[in-house]
Amino acid sequence: MSTLHWAGLLLLAVIAGAVVPFQSAINANLSRGLGHPLWATLASLLVSIAVLLPVIIALRLPLPSLGFISKAPLWMWAGGAFGVCFIALALMLLPKLGASGFIALALSGQVVASLALDHFGLFGLVERHLTLPKLLGAAMLIAGVVLIQFSTSPARALLPDP
Repeated sequence: MSTLHWAGLLLLAVIAGAVVPFQSAINANLSRGLGHPLWATLASLLVSIAVLLPVIIALRLPLPSLGFISKAPLWMWAGGAFGVCFIALALMLLPKLGASGFIALALSGQVVASLALDHFGLFGLVERHLTLPKLLGAAMLIAGVVLIQFSTSPARALLPDP
């Protein structure tokens, strides 16, 4: 894989992460308007379907194999449930923790879970053993979460005096 291709993949991963706080903040406002986080979760998922279906049709993707659908292990369908869990929890927690606090905490959970998934090669992933540098990186991320979430310095301290 060329360096340019690899850089493009890294950029796309950063973009994927960057849209999450926007999605969470927008959905938190939708939640207030609709009266409950679960209604906003449903609305978000329905909009996802409405956006995704035309793309699938435009790309003329073939229908999935019914044989696979009927024989796939139950854990393969859990992704949708995890998506509902993330969206609903984001809607409930983002207003209380702030965007940076919620995303930092969610990211630390993602990193810790990802290290376990990679280390044990769970759900068909290639085993990527846990190493000391990976553990140090996770620890530094969690230290960053503590600084972001539990800092008591006033926000104005970062702004220049008028």
